[in-house]
Formats: sequence, C-alpha cells, structure tokens
Amino acid sequence: MNPHVRHLRRTLPATVTLAHGGGGSAMRDLIEGVFIAAFTDSDAPLEDQACFDLAALAAVGDRLAFTTDSFVVDPLFFPGGDIGTLAVCGTINDIAMGGAHPVALSCAMIVEEGLPVEILRRVAASMAETARAAGVPIVTGDTKVVARGACDKLFVTTTGIGVVRAGAHIGIGRARPGDIVLVNGLLGDHGAAILSARGDLALDSAIESDCAPLHGLVGVLLDAAPGTRSLRDATRGGVAAVLNELAEASGVGVRLRELDLPVRPEVVGFCEILGLDPLYLANEGKLVAVVPPEEAEAALAALRAHPLGREARAIGRIVETRPGRVVMETRFGGERIVDMLVGDQLPRIC
Repeated sequence: MNPHVRHLRRTLPATVTLAHGGGGSAMRDLIEGVFIAAFTDSDAPLEDQACFDLAALAAVGDRLAFTTDSFVVDPLFFPGGDIGTLAVCGTINDIAMGGAHPVALSCAMIVEEGLPVEILRRVAASMAETARAAGVPIVTGDTKVVARGACDKLFVTTTGIGVVRAGAHIGIGRARPGDIVLVNGLLGDHGAAILSARGDLALDSAIESDCAPLHGLVGVLLDAAPGTRSLRDATRGGVAAVLNELAEASGVGVRLRELDLPVRPEVVGFCEILGLDPLYLANEGKLVAVVPPEEAEAALAALRAHPLGREARAIGRIVETRPGRVVMETRFGGERIVDMLVGDQLPRIC
C-alpha cells in the first residue's frame, strides 16, 4: 500500500489476480482504487511510513503503547460487523487496555487470488468508517496477494500505537485481594453471532456481534477509578481466559458469582443447545476491569453512564485463597472451577 505517485484510477476487474500483488500498475490500481480511496482524503504523496510529531504525543501522556494483531474470522461478514470492523476495534481495544489513548493504525492485508474486488471494497469501507468514528486514523499499510488455497479469502493484520496517560499503571499481574471484578456488559455476543452466521446449525437468532472500540469507555473508567489495577478485553477464550491469566499472573484467587453474570437469554439458549459455556465465548466490545474496592462504586457508575457500559456489572472479587484458580459460586449454592480451555470452543472467530 505504498505507491509513490498517484494516477487516474482505472477500472478494476471483478476479482483479484496474482498481478495485483506484483508491484506493477495492476497493484497500484488495486491499492488506489480500493484502499487509498477508503482510507485517506489527502492528495499528499504516499510514503513507505507514517511520521508523528513527538511533542504532540508527549502532550497526551508519558509512554507509548504498541500492539499488533491478525484477524482470520470466518465468515468475513457477520451480524454486527465484518473482518474490517473486527480488525480496527480489536487493535484499538488492545491499546486501550493498557490505559493508552490510541493514535494511529496500520493495516496489512493478505488476499487470496480470486477474491471478488467488491468484497475488498466493502471491508476497506467498513474499516475506514469504524476508524473515523473512533477518531483513530489508518495511516499506513501493505497488501499481498497469494495463490488460490494459500489463504482463506482474506487475512487482515492491524498494528496500533497509542499514548499511555500519565499516572496509569495497569497490568495483568497487579490484582490484589479485596479488589472487585467488573465487566461492561452482556457476555458472549460475538461468539454466538459468528456461530449463527456460519449457518451450519440452521439456527435462527437476531444476536449481533458486540464489536466496538472501547478507548472512550476506558477513559471515563480511569477518570472515575484512577487506581484501576488491570484491564483486558475478553476476546478469544472469553472472560474465563482473562481471569485465569490474571489469577496466575497476580498469584491470587478469583471468585465469581454466577447470578451476577450478564448474559442475554438468547446466548444462554445457544450454549444450552450446543453444550457451550458463555464464560468462554469471545467478545469484541467487552472488557474485564479489576479495581480497588474503594473505587468500585465510582467505576461501576462511570461505566453505566457510558453507551458501551450500560449493562456493566460487578461479577466477582479477588481473594487470597486458592491462588491461580478461578472459582464460580453457582446459582444452586455450590462451587465449580472455571479452568482455562486447552483449545477454543469456536475456531476462526477473530
């Protein structure tokens, strides 16, 4: 995605060919006709990198955050989003979970020969719309085309940089006994939406993915609870994976209350039919926050005042007993271990 001189756009063929990855005029046509048209309104020459004003970054915070992620979702389009929405939101959220304000994204695409160009246009348009709405521009990138069968339609890799606000010290190993575990809303929607979109089980459901950029929500949370210990977005492996990682890294136990878990009835029904557990389903707009007990009430109020946190709940607490373990207090008064899965309940979901 780095041509040096623009030219008049030519008509693109219906599908991507290997020539579109060869570095010549066909590749230039694809990049300009699809990606540049979506990602930038500027007529400035395109370089091989994006540059930033260090003074402007330093004015926002005192450290840089940097992350990268690859997205291989199947199907490419699903209720509530697509692979492009997923890529932008997922990378913004990874930056935000460090207490950072995202500044810019890069985008690299691996495209299978034969993919309809219109699909690329739709994905690029979705990425551009999501990035603009979030206020986080896509500033550089790359495109590669591989032969049929070398990848499954389209793989997207996005990288993000952000600036960590001064005074924020957030990490997976910082939880302490007495801390409260919060989530910002209903769990498992993304995993259920992907399963429904695949159509293998002829399930009829209106569940949509919860894809959303969470940096604004994190900002209001940290304003209300500056002592926040840990933040994680509950993607692959769901809330269960996040809390197991936290328990191990912090050397603490986690106790959850099943009655406090916010899960919509449709997702509960999905899981009962298929033998799944909502705690392990992926989310793309949900975070797990661990906050000191004296800040929990303010944190919960701040989350609930934000559009992406209206269904926020306190779901458990950090304890000294059984370090490294997550224990669920069931609705029937018993207990069960919430362990880390060996694999994934649903592959190719993000």
